[in-house]
Amino acid sequence: PAGAVPKDGPSAGIAMFTALASLFTNTPVRPDVAMTGEITLRGLVLPIGGLKEKSLAAMRAGISTVIIPKLNEKDLADVPEEAKQKLKFVPVENVDEVLAVALEKESGAKTPRTDGNGKE
Repeated sequence: PAGAVPKDGPSAGIAMFTALASLFTNTPVRPDVAMTGEITLRGLVLPIGGLKEKSLAAMRAGISTVIIPKLNEKDLADVPEEAKQKLKFVPVENVDEVLAVALEKESGAKTPRTDGNGKE
């Protein structure tokens, strides 16, 4: 799955995985976190293309933390200094590391999820 060709579609893999984990565990995703990365069937996070552009978009959106594939750390050299100062980049190798950063910590009280019509 990982290659030298820049990717766009599969880079939402960790975001989709995190959304499903949030739903199944009834644990909210932190609103200040953005993420990008492709995942394998074994839960490894693979590199993506366009890190500079994605970082700038996250900064413009007011995000404070960006989860990126560890294999993309070298691409941080292309990210403008302003974005590196405003954003905290968290390199990850697997989905366990993604969830540790992306999901809110236990606060004691959980907000019940609804079906969209106000019913639990």
